[in-house]
Amino acid sequence: MEKIDTIIWDWNGTLLNDTDICIESINSLLDKRGLPLLDRKRYLENFDFPVIDYYKRIGFDFSVEPFEIPAMQYIELYSKKVKDSFLHKSTIDVLSFFKSKGFRQFILSASEIGILEESIEYFNISHFFDGIAGLDNHYATSKAQIGINLLKTHGINSKNVCLIGDTVHDYEVAQKMGCDCILIANGHQSVSRLRNTGTTVCENIDCTMGFFEKITVS
Repeated sequence: MEKIDTIIWDWNGTLLNDTDICIESINSLLDKRGLPLLDRKRYLENFDFPVIDYYKRIGFDFSVEPFEIPAMQYIELYSKKVKDSFLHKSTIDVLSFFKSKGFRQFILSASEIGILEESIEYFNISHFFDGIAGLDNHYATSKAQIGINLLKTHGINSKNVCLIGDTVHDYEVAQKMGCDCILIANGHQSVSRLRNTGTTVCENIDCTMGFFEKITVS
């Protein structure tokens, strides 16, 4: 990690502890359709990107209704609940640690950019970040191209970047961006799924600091 001078954070599940409200929101949609509800274990084993495939896996039938209907209903439910969620324990301490050492910090998310910016303002942490990148729609497709554009826009060398996320998709995005990756196992996917990537997996956000303790960015 000696060459790293930039941290790119995923938002949902990595900095924001929103797993419970995501389960509550998707269960509301499943219940209305008479489909089996998700407990936490089943959610962690099935949540994935692109979310359309995840929806199919848990029982949605898009020959009956288009994906856009439950997708937008989910966003409406989630948006009402998101302010009842909270940052992961020690998030502020971790962001402060990296800022004090001179690291540039960014957020890269599969969330719609308006909701993302509103949430970051609500939690009063925007001052930690040099930039925020999200999707221009609500359908949570791949964020790899947005990440690549983020690097170009800010003139960042991918070899100097570590992306920190909580899903296998974050690892896949990091691979496409050409940067290092650390995954946190207290977000939206199970630790076993994360470990199958072969990348570094931490139990919580605090652990990330240990990899960078000896680095101060000039």
